[in-house]
Amino acid sequence: MNKSILIFLIVSLSYSVSTAQQKINWLTWEEALELHQNEKKKIFVDVYTDWCKWCDKMEKSTLSDPYVVEYVNEHYYAIRFNAEQNAEIIFNNKQYKPIKSFGKRSTHELAIEIMNGNIGYPTIVFIDENLKVIQPLQGFLDVKTFELIMTYFAGDHYKDMHWKKFVVFYQKKKAKNDYITPSQVQPPVQTVGNGRG
Repeated sequence: MNKSILIFLIVSLSYSVSTAQQKINWLTWEEALELHQNEKKKIFVDVYTDWCKWCDKMEKSTLSDPYVVEYVNEHYYAIRFNAEQNAEIIFNNKQYKPIKSFGKRSTHELAIEIMNGNIGYPTIVFIDENLKVIQPLQGFLDVKTFELIMTYFAGDHYKDMHWKKFVVFYQKKKAKNDYITPSQVQPPVQTVGNGRG
């Protein structure tokens, strides 16, 4: 009996250690931008507040999913950004600071900027390798939806493929359990006219 208890404890401990290690590698703005100088990658920003229940839910579910964690860590520099923090931040050679808004809370100028002025939480913001905002997405996103979105932006599919076409293509490839390469989602070359010079 003691042997079975010992085995149970070892298995339980191994599981808890492996799941504890499956977290997104959250960086500060400064850390992400420093890493970005050495290796260009897209940036993924989780804009949240301490009081936002849906932010907590998304952090504990979608952003803790093992596949999402692995994919984000591989393809993005990830920043968890409290939109009400008091620190000043320099981004794209511009200094951003918190500003007082209605009530007791302040909103950070950088949050307002990257969310295109639409304040709502949670908001996920995708930023390209040139530090330009690709798209802010407001509201809770489940794992399935987020998987599509993070793949769409990481693979640069947004540049040449309509979202609806990408969703259909991705779901077909996923059903086959195939890895998607950029060349597989390139639209076919089209000729204009009858092809005569």
